[in-house]
Amino acid sequence: AIREHRPVAILHRQGIINGTVMDAAAPGLRLVARHGAGIDGIDIPAARARNLTVTRAAGANSRSVAEHAMALMLTMLKDLPSVTAGMRDGLWEKTSRMTRDIDGMTLGIVGYGAIGTKVARMAAAFGMRVLAYDPLLPAGPLSGPAGRVDSLPELLRQSEVLSLHLPLEPETRGMIGAAELAMLPRGAILVHTARGGIVDQDALLAALDSGQLSWAGVDVFTKEPLEADSPFRTHPRVVPTPHLAANTPRGATGMACGAAESIIAVLAGRVPALEGAVVVPGGLPADLVQAV
Repeated sequence: AIREHRPVAILHRQGIINGTVMDAAAPGLRLVARHGAGIDGIDIPAARARNLTVTRAAGANSRSVAEHAMALMLTMLKDLPSVTAGMRDGLWEKTSRMTRDIDGMTLGIVGYGAIGTKVARMAAAFGMRVLAYDPLLPAGPLSGPAGRVDSLPELLRQSEVLSLHLPLEPETRGMIGAAELAMLPRGAILVHTARGGIVDQDALLAALDSGQLSWAGVDVFTKEPLEADSPFRTHPRVVPTPHLAANTPRGATGMACGAAESIIAVLAGRVPALEGAVVVPGGLPADLVQAV
């Protein structure tokens, strides 16, 4: 299809945009615009080698994802999946079950960008103590309610709830494995709405089976769609969702409009209006590169 139509721009929603796809559009292709924030489906070195501009709809769906993360978090802290299952089985656990107080719990956030900062504000409104680790941010106090933690191990040791909000890159692939999960307080919960591949899925299942983690709310998986026989579909301590955290009317509109506006801007020789949209300047005019 790319070879037939030779587009000047590709709006990327699904699949992989690699060098083969880019070359199929040559010589007219000028940019690849991501319909979303994560760019792991675009071969960035290939785009750089071809002097293509790459953009993303940074922050356009951040509130939708943050709300989903909070929904997973609250669901697990109150044991709602197992409580509901008990009700369906005829149980009445009014006096035999205790859930947890959210007020006063410590939330650790890894990745304090557009989504992480919103999760921090929402969690603080529930009375949670919020800490964050993000080595990409400049030194100094963080914006919002989160306190900065300077190392991942230091954050993990304090996090009764761990929420991940960082991109999938070579440095973050497998970032949360068996050793990291073991650093969390026993009975901690994991909220994962970032990207599959950041968490070692086998290590996560082992931590759930051992009781090291009490719950995991997972919206993203290493292989998607999730296999029909995956234990993540049936594990009693997993709340799985099919990578839909951003799927709200506002989130979808923001991503679509952000991607489309980026295409219009780049083709007109302008920097996109959405802050943080440009990932690779590519063929943008030299006088604008400084503004990126």
